Amino acid sequence: MNVKTTKNLGKLIALSLITSTMLHATNGDNLIAIGTKARGMGGTGIAVSHGAESGISNPAMITSIESSEISFGGTVFMPDISTTISFPNMPLPPQANLSSDADLSMIPAVSLAHKVDENWYVGIGMWGVAGMGTDYRGNQDLSVGNIGNMNMVTNLQLMQFGVPIAYKTGGLSLGITPIVQYGALDIDYDGVDLNTFTPFSSGAGVAQDFGFGWNLGISYDFSQDGAPGLTIGAIYKSSIEMEYDEQLTTAVGPFTMGMPLTLLPDGDTLEQPEEFGAGIAYEMGQHTFAFDYRKIKWSDAKGYSAFGWDDSDVYAFGYAYAADNEWTVRLGYNYASSAVVEVMDPRLNFFNLLGFPATAEKHYTIGASYDVSNSFAVDLAYVYSPENTETFSLAGLSADPQGSISTDHSENGISFQLTYKF
Repeated sequence: MNVKTTKNLGKLIALSLITSTMLHATNGDNLIAIGTKARGMGGTGIAVSHGAESGISNPAMITSIESSEISFGGTVFMPDISTTISFPNMPLPPQANLSSDADLSMIPAVSLAHKVDENWYVGIGMWGVAGMGTDYRGNQDLSVGNIGNMNMVTNLQLMQFGVPIAYKTGGLSLGITPIVQYGALDIDYDGVDLNTFTPFSSGAGVAQDFGFGWNLGISYDFSQDGAPGLTIGAIYKSSIEMEYDEQLTTAVGPFTMGMPLTLLPDGDTLEQPEEFGAGIAYEMGQHTFAFDYRKIKWSDAKGYSAFGWDDSDVYAFGYAYAADNEWTVRLGYNYASSAVVEVMDPRLNFFNLLGFPATAEKHYTIGASYDVSNSFAVDLAYVYSPENTETFSLAGLSADPQGSISTDHSENGISFQLTYKF
């Protein structure tokens, strides 16, 4: 591999790795659902109510509560991501095998909803919507063209605080949740200056920002119209723009070789995309069936659009069976094609699969609730996303037309929740 190619690959590897914590991958970088009950039913929650936790998914659905309800819980998220970079026709080393040791994160969720009167409902909540990092300090095979181990450590945290407000009249419910989003991003790594080949350390400390948005929801219960058990719903979530000062632009600075940051036209901005969806649910005795469709507009979001992300079409199926007065069991399936797609620019292919491997597509879910008493319940859910492999061409980055990057991505998630009604 010649010096020019080595330098180009070095820049690509560095830029890709330092942006890797912008991923919290399930449906793109969104969890398939926030609450434990919704996660047990494949992420459905637009037309089926899950009590207080519905304040973040469809605020109109909190109108199902009878008095007041509070829930405390969280998700233990366990991704498994590995990447292979291959140039089979180039001099040694022809291949690098990479694996992130940041394979465990805790995502909290707290929801409260209160029935004010027969028409009005209010609540408050705090929900973790993203929380993931990468850790390459134990990775000894981070080498293409002798770039070496960068001791990369990154951390991204996203929390949303909201106040759901809902109004109900007859079978119609309307809701809005104003959102304050808190984000924190930290990038820290060691490297080698590609001009002088002298070692350096990069890291600007933790960057923090607040953003503002809202969730809108509507639902209609057809029970009063001769179709008991049938409910439809729709939601809209606004985009939320975040600015992480001196993170992305500072981190990539040593690898720009004095050239403009053409691959980061939005600078340090990373925008959570807008989203809209519709759902239908049918309750028949002890059985509840639900289906949701959601559209996530990655292609219009600053930061994500620059890397060629495609919009996500999310299909969610859920089933619940109320076995008796104590137990409810849930099953679900969630599918969305990868937001990361192969593009013409091999640099972006490199960035996306190494730094943004949001390639999980299929999710199988199971959950259960146990009512300890009329007031207190315990909720559990398990989500499994089988390994999905994406391989993109790197032809054009070197003289090897068979150069490629391949990423394997699987996930496990365990959610738990305590619910108290009063």
